[in-house]
This record gives sequence, structure tokens and C-alpha cells, in this order.
Amino acid sequence: MTDKSLYLRSVYELGELIRNRAISPVDLVQAYLERITAVKPSLNSWITLVPERALREAKKAEDEIGKGNYRGPLHGIPFGLKDLYATKGIRTTYGCAAYDTFIPEKDSATVVRLRKAGAILLGKTNLHTLALGPTGQNEYYGDMPNPWNPDRYAGGSSGGSASAVAAGECAFAMGTDSGGSIRMPAGLCGIVGFKPTFGLLPLQGIMELSPSMDHHGPMTRTVKDCAIVLQTLSGHDPKSPALSTGANSNYLGTIQRGVKGLKIGIPREFFKFPIDPEIKRKVLAALNRFVELGAILKSVNWPMVAYSQTISSVILAVDAAHSLRALILKHPRKIDSAVRNRIASGFFISADSYLQVQKWRAKLKDQSYDLLKEVDLLAGPTLGVPAPKIGETEIVVAGSKMSVFKALSLFVRPFNLTGLPTISICCGFTGGNLPIGLQIAGRPFCERTVLRAAYTYETANLWQQKHPSL
Repeated sequence: MTDKSLYLRSVYELGELIRNRAISPVDLVQAYLERITAVKPSLNSWITLVPERALREAKKAEDEIGKGNYRGPLHGIPFGLKDLYATKGIRTTYGCAAYDTFIPEKDSATVVRLRKAGAILLGKTNLHTLALGPTGQNEYYGDMPNPWNPDRYAGGSSGGSASAVAAGECAFAMGTDSGGSIRMPAGLCGIVGFKPTFGLLPLQGIMELSPSMDHHGPMTRTVKDCAIVLQTLSGHDPKSPALSTGANSNYLGTIQRGVKGLKIGIPREFFKFPIDPEIKRKVLAALNRFVELGAILKSVNWPMVAYSQTISSVILAVDAAHSLRALILKHPRKIDSAVRNRIASGFFISADSYLQVQKWRAKLKDQSYDLLKEVDLLAGPTLGVPAPKIGETEIVVAGSKMSVFKALSLFVRPFNLTGLPTISICCGFTGGNLPIGLQIAGRPFCERTVLRAAYTYETANLWQQKHPSL
């Protein structure tokens, strides 16, 4: 078995190989560390690596499994963690120079659960500074190139996690998503990115940005891998009494039930947004593929979605200004200039304006819930553009000139405002060999239905078997 066959295999495949003792966690960690070294000249996926620690944990996992103490499908599986999650004894920078030497005293709730499952941390992945940006720019730690074309962005803010998974630098990674920051880079890098329902997963130990829109979730090569990680992370947490109990967290048990009879709503407004013609054509082809697989497509109206970017931009600005107030006042010169300006803008938004957009948000949310009484899922593009060139600030999309920031976030923002579970999967490639993302959302806490639909499409099309050649 070659190293390549290891580092590009799915979590599920690797888990079976480890469980059957066909491969060792030590050999697997070593394969990923060698892969990281090999692609480092082209990519910039990591801020901090912990190779010695990872090898120690791999040896421990090997010993446990050898003695019959197998913990489950993540035991011995190496992963990456967006550098927004607290890690005891390992620096946690938030992608910002002000925290370059910060070492937390406790693990985040997510890290606790992953370590309990036996997963092995390889290191902390790069991100757009303070998780405030869709491209993957970082003045201090360096930008994040896209594995499919290193001249283009991996996306943000979880760009390092997306590039690491796509390039085979880890089996899976964790990202955060306050305005599309899991799904945008997942779409641009051709992997699976899942933002679960707001409240499904604990947020303790993750940097707060926008308390009502902060989500986090897995970034993987396949939908089944996503279900495995999500199943490990969900469930009751005594430290989070408001958290969903995750009573229906048997995501793997229902993933193969298909889509026959499922009603999928396609918001008309999505195709009124500026969208690259090639992406539009391939997303529509993917949606029609669902019909061939037994689903029912229904065109629906979602009028308030046209205002989602305005609504979320105001809320994010005000929330970020509140959450990061102490930092920006104490260390303004240690924050990337563009990010500093975004945070500062929140200080100048009036309370009346903030309250007004919250009313609009409530209306948007009500409309989405009404739609999901008519249909089981909502679907459309993850992004209307392929990965932009690094350094590009404006692009032309279907004849409309717009900022890269706006172009990247148009389709993802509604689902942070509504809190609905939403996944991005690959649905093809442009003529320039850049990935195209398809986004699927469901009713609150109906992750199983979202995963079913995504898995059915993925297994019928096999885009996940294509990998970037670095």
C-alpha cells in the first residue's frame, strides 16, 4: 500500500483499515506528515504543527487497538483544527499576530470529544484573520492558496482546513462558519463542508465572533466522513444545558436511504443573483440529477433572501465590534488592516439600524420555515464564482462588476441567519479545472435528511474521487 493510497483515502476507509489492523496509526500519521512537507512549497495550510505529539498519540492508539480497546471510527485518524479552537498546551492564534504566543490552559469542547474518540491532532490550520473574511487572506501568517490552482484563493475563513483536506494533508479538519466560512472554502476546494443546525454542537473554547450566527462543523473528503465526525461531536453536554441532546444523531444509519420522494425547493432568487454562466449550468445539471435519482424539484419564492447579505453584514459588524472590542482597543496594529476596519465599522452602526436588521432577519427566518413546510430541502449554488485569483479585489460576474467579498458570500449568508443545517458538496468543475459547489439545506435538526441527499448525489457522481495534482 503506497503512501498516496493512504493520504487520499476517506476517514471511513482508514477507520476500517485501522480497526482491522491492516495499517498502523503511526504509519498513517507519518504519511500525512510527509505529505504536508511535500506540498508546503505550494500551500500554506497550517499555522502550527505538532508532529512529535501526533506520533506519540499514534503510538498510544496503536497500543490500545492492539489490546482490543478500539474506541470507534475516529480512533487513530489524524485531523487538522482551524486555529480558532482552544487547545491545551498548543498555541491558539486566531490567525492574528496579537495572539501569536497565546497558549490556552483548556481544550475546547470539540477537542475534548475528538480526543475521547481517539482522533489524533496534527496541528492548527491557517485562517483569514480572526475569521473575518471569505478569501483566506492573512497578512501575518500568509494567504492560503487553493490546491487546485495555487494562484487562486482557498477561500475563508476556514481556508487552511479546506486546503489541507483537499490536498491530502489530513483525513478531516474542523472549521467555523459565522457567514459561510466552512461552505465557501469547501466549495472552492471541492470538498464537503457541513454547517450543522445552530445549537447542535457546543461552542465552548471557540473564539466568539457573532453569538447568534457562530457555527462550527466538519470538513471532509466525503459525505460519509462528514456523518462520522458529526456523529462523534453531537450529543448532550452537561456544560451546555441549552445544547440539543442530539437524540437523532445516528447519521450513518440513515445515510443510504436515498432521495426518492424528497421534495427539494429551488429558490428563484438564487438564480437572479450574479452567477457565472458555467457554474449556473452545472449547478442546474446537478439539481436535475436529483430528479433522476427520485427526488422532486419545486421552484419556490424566498423574497427576503435578496437582503440576506445586507442583514448579515450589519449583524456581523456589530457583533464583531462587541466580541473583539478589547482586542482592537489594545492591539489595533496587530490586526490585519482590512479586518481591523471591518471590526471598527461596527462601532458606527446605530442601535436603531441593528434592531431594524434583526426584524428583517426574523422575517427571513419565518419565510425559510414556511418554505420548509412545503419542501424537505432547499438547494442551490454554494458560490456563484470559481476561486478568485490571489490579490484580486473585484471581479466581473455575468456582466456585473462586484467585490470579491460580495461575490463569495452571496449564497451562503442566508443559512447563518436562519441557523439551518447546510452542506456544500462538489458538483463538478469549470473548464479551468476549478471546483463548483452545490449547497443543500434542511429543516432545523434534520441533519440526517441533508446528509442523505448529499450522499445520494455524491455516490451517483463520484466527484470526490478527483484530487488536485500538486
